[in-house]
Amino acid sequence: MDAIRKLVVGAAIVQDGRVLAAQRAEPEALRGGWEFPGGKVEPGESDLDALVRECVEELGVEIVPGERVAGEWPLPNDYVMRVWLASIRRGVPEAREHLALRWLPHHELYDVAWLAPDLPIVAAVEKIVWE
Repeated sequence: MDAIRKLVVGAAIVQDGRVLAAQRAEPEALRGGWEFPGGKVEPGESDLDALVRECVEELGVEIVPGERVAGEWPLPNDYVMRVWLASIRRGVPEAREHLALRWLPHHELYDVAWLAPDLPIVAAVEKIVWE
């Protein structure tokens, strides 16, 4: 499997001083944990094309990717995650593939049970958005 198939992209969607978190529905081992929306990059697809596609599929919104959050974060099974700040161009987020969505202002950022691999990403996003 090549490196492109091992890449996951995520969107830290920011609106009105809040960031969007999504609660996993599956797989069962991750059910209930919170993450940034996104998913795997398909073969032949660019990172940003995958990010936009995943937000349409998972949330029903068209996003505008912004600044990439510096770094790559390791995930299980040799995947790595890249995350971008994003804004919504069109639509209202719906939990199409998640149990729930929640807009988190800074003072509530850690009020949800983020998945362990997402915690350093949350901290990096926090520095960009609120510092």
